[in-house]
Amino acid sequence: MSLTLSEFNDLSQEDATAQLLTCCTSTSWAQTLASARPFADIDAMLVANDDAWNKAQTSEANLIEAFDGHPQIGNVDSLKEKYRNTQDSAAHEQSGANDAEDQVLEALAQGNQDYLDKFGFIFIVFATGKSAQQMLDLLLARLPNDRETELANAAAEQNKITRLRIQKLLGAA
Repeated sequence: MSLTLSEFNDLSQEDATAQLLTCCTSTSWAQTLASARPFADIDAMLVANDDAWNKAQTSEANLIEAFDGHPQIGNVDSLKEKYRNTQDSAAHEQSGANDAEDQVLEALAQGNQDYLDKFGFIFIVFATGKSAQQMLDLLLARLPNDRETELANAAAEQNKITRLRIQKLLGAA
């Protein structure tokens, strides 16, 4: 559902929070951003988003809540299904993996499991415009990091994803 900024500003706190939770599943972040209304324009909302996200990420629980809102990339069959179905949806965030070779998808599935096993949360990356190989390369580059570094990396990627989803929610992307 796309809203105008004016419509979003006019929502109740509860409804605005619910709409924001479709962009990022951190309850703390959504409530903080909904409370910052009204916004003069999308840029003001994105600045308020960054502020709300900076507050939310002071708690690891808020970060994990946001990360848990993403589907985990599972086995190779689900990866093939996920990426090849994006051909029907130009707006899909991971469309760069449409034609990924099976080897890359298998390595991506294994890498995602290795990442989850090591850090306790799924690999978060702003996938828009990236091929499966590029996502795999990023995953493999981040896998040697320590957990604190990866929480920060994932938080930064989460905010990029959230900003795009806010723009889509308000028909600005």
